[in-house]
Amino acid sequence: MNRWEKIEYKPAPLFTPVFGPLSGIRVLLNGTVVAAPFSATMMSDFGAEVIALERPKVGGDPARHQKPQIVEGDKSISGAWMQNARNKLSFALETNLNVPESKEIFLSLIKNSDVWIENMVWIDKLGITDELLLEVNPKLVICHISGYGTPAFGGDPKHLNRPGYDPLGQSESGWALLQGWPDMEPYYAQQYVGDYLNGLFAVNGILMAYMNSQKTGKGQVIDVSLTEGWMRVMDDNFTLWTQKQILKQRQGIKQKNYQPGGVFATKDGKYVNLGAYGKTAYEKTLKGFGIDLEKFPYEKAGGSAEAVASPLGQELDATFAKFFMEHDAEEAVNICINNKVGAAFVRSAEDTYNLPHWHMRGDWVKYTDQTLNKEVEAFGFVPKMSETPGQVWRGAPYLGQDTEKVLKELLDYSDSDIEALKGKGIID
Repeated sequence: MNRWEKIEYKPAPLFTPVFGPLSGIRVLLNGTVVAAPFSATMMSDFGAEVIALERPKVGGDPARHQKPQIVEGDKSISGAWMQNARNKLSFALETNLNVPESKEIFLSLIKNSDVWIENMVWIDKLGITDELLLEVNPKLVICHISGYGTPAFGGDPKHLNRPGYDPLGQSESGWALLQGWPDMEPYYAQQYVGDYLNGLFAVNGILMAYMNSQKTGKGQVIDVSLTEGWMRVMDDNFTLWTQKQILKQRQGIKQKNYQPGGVFATKDGKYVNLGAYGKTAYEKTLKGFGIDLEKFPYEKAGGSAEAVASPLGQELDATFAKFFMEHDAEEAVNICINNKVGAAFVRSAEDTYNLPHWHMRGDWVKYTDQTLNKEVEAFGFVPKMSETPGQVWRGAPYLGQDTEKVLKELLDYSDSDIEALKGKGIID
């Protein structure tokens, strides 16, 4: 009989403190930058016990090595790892079910998990199939995250096997073609926005499937395609095309269908984003700026693409531009706030961090990073919860920090077993 067949299930949490609404859920993660690890982090921030499997022979998750590095003496780690790997256990395992010892460990972990998340794509080469995992643990929730989807849910094999990265998903979905200026090449959103977006789609699917498994005793497979995630947030683009063959176009930083709306340069070389959609907001904004509503009626100066493009509409836009060039960004935004006008300072990370509002809301948390062994400060939790708030119980782990602990306490491996596995290079 195999170890995973003999081993007894040990409920979570075994290694983490009890907190948050997801306490009692154990998540096993085989995933690297960015969507899969982020989905697990969102769960661990609210109490789930997350065991992250990392490949020791390649230095673990590449997110550890992202540039620039934060250096302390002879140790260094990326800010991304520091922010996004907190609350996780690091288990250094060369996951390959073609190796008997690796298979025993992995399937024993599967038997003791409620959720398995992966974005490795090539799992079939490692001997991993959904059928095998559900045979070992019939209640398991399996979440695959990829660029274009997995074969079980259909699709053209040519696309299913393509490499998938956030900018590619933005491009294939139609999103990127709408970003930028009409007379220039399309842009794409920076900072892995699609990965984070699809991490949230994954969490949504995982929790729905977990609720169902608790009611029915039956697990299931979730397929999150990064490209489909972008397609889902395309607003009216697909319905405009399917119903009327209308294609929206790039329009730069200014709204074409209404005003005031867009980004304006300020006296101090910074920017303010001003937005007033609809007649009520338009009239409130003009009153707040002391602009004559009789001269610039909504229907003739701001309520449609034709009005915005008219000489009167262009004069109104120039009036707003002149106002912002006469004020510093912070001053201009405060004037807007005082007059109930929708506006935002286009801030840097430094500007955002220094705004007292977010400190007053408790958005910055401190914890000890395990690689640097020092207290660090990072962004906290979304959403806020009145009864079961998020918490950081430990900073991001160093590679393999929890391997032996998990093997001994969860899987009942002995010291001699562990030394033998190290000798074969299966764990670290």
